[in-house]
Amino acid sequence: MVAMLHLRLITPCEKTDDVVRLIEKTVGTTHLVVLPDSARDPAGDVVMCDVAREAGDELLTGLRELGLDSSGSIAVESIDLSLSARADKAEADAPGEGADAVLWEHLSDATHEESTLSVTYLAFITLATMIAACGVVLDNAILIVGAMAVGPEFGPLAGICTAIVQRRPRLALRSLTALLVGFAAAMAVTVGFSLFMDAVGLFTQDQLKADRPNTGFIYAPDWFSFVVAVLAGIAGTLSLTSAKSGLLVGVAISVTTVPAAANAAVALSYGDTKQTWGSTEQLLLNLLGIILAGTATLAAQKWFWSRQRKNTP
Repeated sequence: MVAMLHLRLITPCEKTDDVVRLIEKTVGTTHLVVLPDSARDPAGDVVMCDVAREAGDELLTGLRELGLDSSGSIAVESIDLSLSARADKAEADAPGEGADAVLWEHLSDATHEESTLSVTYLAFITLATMIAACGVVLDNAILIVGAMAVGPEFGPLAGICTAIVQRRPRLALRSLTALLVGFAAAMAVTVGFSLFMDAVGLFTQDQLKADRPNTGFIYAPDWFSFVVAVLAGIAGTLSLTSAKSGLLVGVAISVTTVPAAANAAVALSYGDTKQTWGSTEQLLLNLLGIILAGTATLAAQKWFWSRQRKNTP
C-alpha cells in the first residue's frame, strides 16, 4: 500500500507560483491541481497535491517558510487508498520508507492537543485511577489492564519528549502541567473515593495489606520496571511518528503509571506510608523511563532523517 498524504492549500494569488514551484521540485509529489480564485475565506487560489509520506515533512517545512500557514491555509490528511501509477512512482522516488518518516508538524499538533489540561483529560485520568484503585484492592489484573488502557497520560509524556527535541518550552510547560496536575487531581479524588468505598464496606485495609500476587509489583519497583518503561517509551514514540496509533493501547497496558498512582492514593487513605512511597517510586520511575526513551527516540529519528535528506541528490 502506498503511504501518501493529500495536501489542500489556500494560497494568496501572489504566492501561488512559488507554492507550485516548491511542490514540483519536491521529490515524491504528484497529482498537482491548481484552482485559480477558488477560495473565498481566505481569498486566493486552491492548490492540491499528493505527496509521499516520507517527503511530507520537507514539503510542509517549505510551505511554512513561504508563510502559507499565516497568509493562507495548509490542510493535510492521510490517503487510505491510492490506485495510481503516478502515486506509486512518487512513493518510490521519495527517499526512505513512509513508515519511518516523521511529520514534525503533525507530531507537534497532535501532542499539543493531547497534552492540554482539559476537563476531558482530567476526567479520563481520574476515572482510570479510580478503576485501578478497585483493581489493586481486589487484586484484579483485568481491572488494572482496563485502567491502563483508559489512562491518557501518554499524550503529555509525548508532548514533553517532542518539546525537548524541538526546543519548544511552551509545549514542555503545557505538557508538564497536564501531567502533574492530572495525576495530582486524580490521586486526590481517588483518596476520597477510597474513603467512601471503605465507609460503605467495599474497601478494607486488610485487602490492601493482604498478599496480592497479581498487583503486588505495583508498590515494589525494581530495574525491570524501568526497563519496561524505556521499551514502552520507544514503542509509544514510534507508534506516534509512524501513524500507527493503534499500538498505543499496547504501550498503555505495559507500564504501571495509573495503577501506581491508584495504589499510592488508596494506601494514603489508610495511612500506609510504605505502600504509598513504593507506589510513588514506581510512578516516577515509569514516567522517567518513558520520557528518556521517547526523547532519545525522537532525537535519533531527527538525526536519521536529516542525514538522509543531506544524502539525497
